[in-house]
Amino acid sequence: MTQTITIRDEELGGGAVNEFSLDCLSEHITVRELIRSRVFQEVKDHNAKQNQTEFNGLVQPTDSERTLNGFQMKKRRQIDWKKQFEQALEGFERNQILILVDDRQAESLEEEIEVGPQTVVTFLRLTLLVGG
Repeated sequence: MTQTITIRDEELGGGAVNEFSLDCLSEHITVRELIRSRVFQEVKDHNAKQNQTEFNGLVQPTDSERTLNGFQMKKRRQIDWKKQFEQALEGFERNQILILVDDRQAESLEEEIEVGPQTVVTFLRLTLLVGG
């Protein structure tokens, strides 16, 4: 059964900067799978849009500048979700990204999360990450 969870992006001292829903195919997902699903979906959505140079995602693409609501790329291009995913994993492992599941901090990439209709996952960015 598909579960829908709320994903919220926050920055230290800045509050929520983005919120959206993400569908999970299972009631249990690891932190690694959650990051993968999130990054894959946001890059897929961006790449499907023609002529868009703005990207609102977890990891800053290379050759882009920080804006109020995301990142502005210098020219329109496809983003590589795998590079973004690797940067996000690295950020989590270096404590540059904290993941809170219903206000409880996830400790490892292999930690399993129980997903329900009221689940809220907060990605708290402590520093800026640059990826694909």
